[in-house]
Amino acid sequence: MGKNFTASRTQLRPDARYGSVLASKFINCLMHDGKKSIAQRAFYEALDQVAKRVPDTPPIEVFKQAVENVKPSIEVRSKRVGGATYQVPTPVNAKRQQTLAIRWILAAVRAKSGRPVALSLADEFTSAFKREGTAMTTRENVHRMAEANKAFAHFAW
Repeated sequence: MGKNFTASRTQLRPDARYGSVLASKFINCLMHDGKKSIAQRAFYEALDQVAKRVPDTPPIEVFKQAVENVKPSIEVRSKRVGGATYQVPTPVNAKRQQTLAIRWILAAVRAKSGRPVALSLADEFTSAFKREGTAMTTRENVHRMAEANKAFAHFAW
C-alpha cells in the first residue's frame, strides 16, 4: 500500500493536453491505486463537458478559476493554552490553499455516488466557477468558523 502523498513540486510535469501544472497536480490527486490513465480520462472528459456547458470560456480557464474560487484565505487551527483548546484563525499559505481547494473539490465529487466521476467533476467545476456548490460551501464554512473565532486571534503567535 502506497503512502498518501503526491509527487513533489520539483518532479511535477505539466499535463499533456493543456500544459498546466495545476491540472497535472489535480490528476495526481484524483488518481486511485496508481491508475493515472483512468484519472486522466475522467479529468479530460470532465473538461470536455465543461466546454459544452460554458462555451464562452476555455475549459482549462474554468478549471483554474474554480480552484481559485475554492481556495480559503483563512482557516482555524487548534491551539492549546493552559488546559483549554481554542480554535484560532490563521492565514493560509498559497501552497496549502491550493491543496485544500483540490481536496475539497475531490471530496465533493466523491460524496456524489451513483454517477460517473467525469460528470460529477464537470458539475463541481462549473458550480465552483459560478461560486456555488459543495466545495464552495466547505470554504464558506471554514471562513465562517474563522470569523466566529476572531476573538481568539491573539493566541496565534
